Amino acid sequence: MINIIFLCIAGFIAAFVDSIAGGGGLISIPAFLFAGVPPHIALGTNKFAATTSSFTSSMKFITSKKVNFSLLKYLIPFTFLGSILGVKSVLLVDQSFLYPLVMVLVLFVGIYTLFSKTLGLNNNFTGLNKKNIALGILLSFSIGFYDGFFGPGTGSFLIFGLISIFKFDFINAGGNGKVLNFVSNISALIMFALNGKIDYFYGILVAVFMIAGAQLGTKAALTNGAKLIKPIFVTMSLAVAIKLLIQYV
Repeated sequence: MINIIFLCIAGFIAAFVDSIAGGGGLISIPAFLFAGVPPHIALGTNKFAATTSSFTSSMKFITSKKVNFSLLKYLIPFTFLGSILGVKSVLLVDQSFLYPLVMVLVLFVGIYTLFSKTLGLNNNFTGLNKKNIALGILLSFSIGFYDGFFGPGTGSFLIFGLISIFKFDFINAGGNGKVLNFVSNISALIMFALNGKIDYFYGILVAVFMIAGAQLGTKAALTNGAKLIKPIFVTMSLAVAIKLLIQYV
C-alpha cells in the first residue's frame, strides 16, 4: 500500500513537470525502481503511464490552439518512423557510447537557454517554408529515433529544436513538442507491451495520477507562459545532464 501511494505521488509530480518542460522520467523511473519494480518492467510501466499523461497534455495544448497541425502533418510520420527504427536498433547496439554525447548536448541546451535572455520568450513564428519544413523533418526523425533508442532529454531537445528552427515561444514549442513526444512514445509502448514488460496494476493506478498532474501542469504553463516554463526547462535540462553524468561515471 505504501508503494502504491509513493508511486502515485511521484507520478503526479513527474507528469506535472513533464507537461511543462519535459524530464518527468527523472522522477517517475527512479520511483518505480525504488519501489522494487525490476528495471525492464519499470521502464515499460513508466512508458505506459507516461503515454497516457502525454496524451492528456497534448489534448490540452490542442484545445488551447497551441499546436500547429499545418506543421505537424509533415513531422508526425517521421517521428513515428524514427521511433520504430530506434526501438529496433536498441536491440542491436550498445547504448553506453551515447552517455557522454547526450550529456554534453543536454548540458549545452540548458546553459544556452539559461544565458539567452530572449530565447523562447516571444513567438516569432512567421510561417512555413521549404527550409524550416526540411529542418523540422530532420529534427522529428532524429528525436523520434533517439527517443526509441535511448530517451533521456527528449522533451528538452524537442522544445529547443522547435524554438531554434521555427522561432516559437516556449508555449507553442511545448505544445507541438508534446504531440511529437506522444507519437514517439506510442511505438516504444507497443514494443514493451508485446514483450510483456508492463505491470498493468501499477501502470493504471499511476496513470490516473499522471493524467491529473499533466492537466494541472499544462494549465499552469498556458496560464503563466514562457516565464514559468523557461526556469523549469533549464532546471530539467541540467538535471538530465547530471543524471547521465552520474550513470556514466
